[in-house]
Amino acid sequence: MGGVGEGGLKRPLTYNARKLRNNLTEVEKYIWQELRLHNLDVKFRRQAVIGRYIVDFVCFERKLIVEIDGGQHADSQKDKVREQWLSDQGFQILRFWNSEVLENREGVLQKIYECLHPLPNPPREGEGS
Repeated sequence: MGGVGEGGLKRPLTYNARKLRNNLTEVEKYIWQELRLHNLDVKFRRQAVIGRYIVDFVCFERKLIVEIDGGQHADSQKDKVREQWLSDQGFQILRFWNSEVLENREGVLQKIYECLHPLPNPPREGEGS
């Protein structure tokens, strides 16, 4: 059956992710609803397993992770290790504080949109037409 290696970690992580999906915080519920309702031309998953971590929201197509954090995550060494590993896998991570989402909802959504749909770089002086 499930060993100690990577496969052995998968089942408990999947179970924990399912529990987290069913128990979103109010702020996470808001972001999830917005990600689903706004037509961002991409699909997000919530409480998804990536390696040995569970992320709040992820768009695998664009390799974008959105994390919504409370005060317990301030200056967390575990979060830094986790973020470095996810970055090494090619993911871009947007991290917002609960208070930021509550106080500036439109700004948070705008930042997510800009990461999904970056504007093309304007030509440098002397380049292009």
